[in-house]
Amino acid sequence: MEAEISSTETPNAPGFSLANILNGNDENLEHPDVREGGEDEKAESGHTVAGYCVECEDQPAQLHCEACQDDFCEVCFTAQHRKGSRKRHATKPLEEKPEKRQKLAGTTNGDVNGHSGDAMETDANSDVELENIVNGSTSEVAPSVPIPDAGSTVGGWFVERAKFIPVRLTLGERKYLRLLEAALHVSEYTDKIDTIGFGLSKAKRIVHQIRELCAILSGLVLSADYKQGQELFTDRDFQANEEFYQQIFELGRRHKIMNPDKMRSTYGKLIYLLQDSQTSEVKDLLGFSCVKPIKSVFTILEEHDAVDLLRDDLIAIATKEIYSEGRSRRDIQKDIKAKERAIEVLSSKYKREGLSQEHIRQCLYSIGDNHAFLRTNRDPCERMISYLKEYFHPMAAKDGKSSLAIRSGKGGARLSHDHAKQYAYVLQSLTLWREILHDMFHLWSLAEQDLLSENVPYRLRDTGQGLNRVQAAPKTSRMMHAILNRAQRSIGSWVGSSVIHMGDHNVPNALMFIDKYSQIYRILLPICNTISQIPSLMDKPALRSYIEDDFGSQEGLCREILGDFFRHGFDGSGADNFFDAGSCIDGRLTSAWNWCSSLEKKRFFPVFLLTGFIGFDGEW
Repeated sequence: MEAEISSTETPNAPGFSLANILNGNDENLEHPDVREGGEDEKAESGHTVAGYCVECEDQPAQLHCEACQDDFCEVCFTAQHRKGSRKRHATKPLEEKPEKRQKLAGTTNGDVNGHSGDAMETDANSDVELENIVNGSTSEVAPSVPIPDAGSTVGGWFVERAKFIPVRLTLGERKYLRLLEAALHVSEYTDKIDTIGFGLSKAKRIVHQIRELCAILSGLVLSADYKQGQELFTDRDFQANEEFYQQIFELGRRHKIMNPDKMRSTYGKLIYLLQDSQTSEVKDLLGFSCVKPIKSVFTILEEHDAVDLLRDDLIAIATKEIYSEGRSRRDIQKDIKAKERAIEVLSSKYKREGLSQEHIRQCLYSIGDNHAFLRTNRDPCERMISYLKEYFHPMAAKDGKSSLAIRSGKGGARLSHDHAKQYAYVLQSLTLWREILHDMFHLWSLAEQDLLSENVPYRLRDTGQGLNRVQAAPKTSRMMHAILNRAQRSIGSWVGSSVIHMGDHNVPNALMFIDKYSQIYRILLPICNTISQIPSLMDKPALRSYIEDDFGSQEGLCREILGDFFRHGFDGSGADNFFDAGSCIDGRLTSAWNWCSSLEKKRFFPVFLLTGFIGFDGEW
């Protein structure tokens, strides 16, 4: 058969057959289905659809490159112009064509939530709404912005808040932050300073360790940027580079305040180093100061006479946090557009000489980061308060499972409260935590002032948990008493002790205080996430059967988890004696951590695992 096929083909145009492929005569073979020019050439000869990206051809064009004379979507333009001579190409934005808008508005593809074309719906009415918001035609305040204190305006609230909001790090600053973290990671500062008995005097040891850390930083900067390293450290004169070291250390402090989860093993070392550098004896030996004030949003705007930005009506829209839970795509897109336009309007309106639009955007983003911090850290307290009010009666329990009563000596409890008293005790504890986290940035600023004060020395003492620096914190303590007083007034009554430990063996210094209260969300957020995911577990027949057999119902499971936490997470346990835990302000947090350590012994622990729980120090 193969011979017959090959005999029918002419020598000049061999047929596409197995024999011709195997006998080596395959240079002129052509598949019968291939036309001249091929698909690639045919595609190249075609024209790009007007209004679409010249590169990907399936996305609407957004930018016109004046050098290339082509229209690109934003993604393709960035990919094609990220380096080389193309990086300097000038662009101009393209206006949305009317026919394209009609096409998008006419899209009828529904999303998973059943909203018809929410993802692409941009009709004229929504554009008018956005314009009205930006132009100030509506007096609507962003719902995600925390409610200001009674008697204060929104503008005044932002002004006071911005004084303690650090500015988000820029891309260039993050490079130096990595160098600082690397230097602190290899440093043995606290191991060599916080010891009893050593060869040299403590002041000389401190100076030696600080100089060693600065030398490590110098080497890292030199290796990262040789030219700048040469300019800074040619003469190895630390005093001449005082401003550089101050800036590096300030970057680390600012980054930690904005991101409490970061620098968990290095921030304490940095603060103790700066604390030692503030003593007069060390300053004289060192020859320069390592500390400078933290760069906040308010200080930047005040330097350039642009504080009115914080009083502008658009500030609430430009800094609001956009969330997606329970909202349609159209509403989310509308909020995103309104926020972007508000940022552009404010940045162009308040730009000054020395204060560029990018600096203003950085300030607005920093305020937005503060809102995100509040949502992650403070809002779990709000949710737990709502769970307490939803599942439990404030005065009397319906049955034994709904009772919050505890008795000293039973289940590890150190307190004896009936249901009503325990309900009030839990409510006021959660309210106090919410108030503390609401003002956490302010407290952190005061804590650093106390730690780095030249007039408040510390003592190295064994507190029962190793050697610690015991130092008074007058500013932080005063602020904490004001917060406690505010929480007491909002509730009306107070159960238990109102003692605030600060500068003693329980809470040695302000750093320990900040570390304790920045961990509250690690306790509450996993519980809130588990409670919120129980309805999805009930959708699966096998899990539904397990929950109903062991806990009776979905509500019974939620009530058992919450009831156990509200009873034994606030029972005064977790310490060796009553004075270290009990009902004092810090003892309440100690009891909650003690409950977390015993979670694996609870009969509802498998439910936590089913909802993705890893640990109280895991990812959520």
